[in-house]
Amino acid sequence: MIDLELMSILLPALVAGFLVLSTHVVLGQQVLKRGIIFIDLAIAQVAALGAIVSHINHDIEDIPFSHVWMPALFALLGAAVIAWLARKFEDELEAFIGCFYVLSAVGAMLLLANDPHGAELLKQLMSGQILWVSWSQLILPAVVSALILLAITLKPKLLDGASFYFIFAIVITLSVELVGVYLVFSTLILPALALNQYKGKGKLALAYVVGVIGYVAGLCLSASYDLPSGAAIVATLAVSGLGFRLFLSQKQ
Repeated sequence: MIDLELMSILLPALVAGFLVLSTHVVLGQQVLKRGIIFIDLAIAQVAALGAIVSHINHDIEDIPFSHVWMPALFALLGAAVIAWLARKFEDELEAFIGCFYVLSAVGAMLLLANDPHGAELLKQLMSGQILWVSWSQLILPAVVSALILLAITLKPKLLDGASFYFIFAIVITLSVELVGVYLVFSTLILPALALNQYKGKGKLALAYVVGVIGYVAGLCLSASYDLPSGAAIVATLAVSGLGFRLFLSQKQ
């Protein structure tokens, strides 16, 4: 017998996962191509820093939709910094991005040091609360994801220039709120990494399959054994990615 109450929780969570996958699989392949693996962690952490600033400053918190535009503003500024670093320090870009991530993470910890709810907020931003996503929270990410995918389809070169960093910042901002920093990184890198050496047809489609299997299995595992949803999905994404990589390597 189908548990309707459980399905009412899992269905929006699954749709949230598919929305994140819809853009992150494409962007993840570009991240590997550019060799800037830590950019997703850095931008996600900067967006989380914006959310924290909004939380601790009550004047900003009272402004409508501050939980969206404040992280987006920080992420866009972070993207602008990384785009500048890419022009000035191309050979050392990955190291600079790693430093940028660490500084953002330390900034978040310092800002929340004296907040009685700081540890809980930091945990939520890192691990996410995908099981508690509501349908209303999915409207804006769905519209933005559709527009970005349409833009990339009509003009693929948007991913080749500096515009990539700003598209990336917008996508990451919305994803962090839905699934958290750890799952954002895993969704970007694991499906792309699973197919990185694959030379056959349907590379992008297979990367989506890796992601879908990871999200479905992770949510089912989380619901069945009362496990943290974000951690469970990261684990199943890793298993799915490894399985596909090993299987496809034998086929080539």
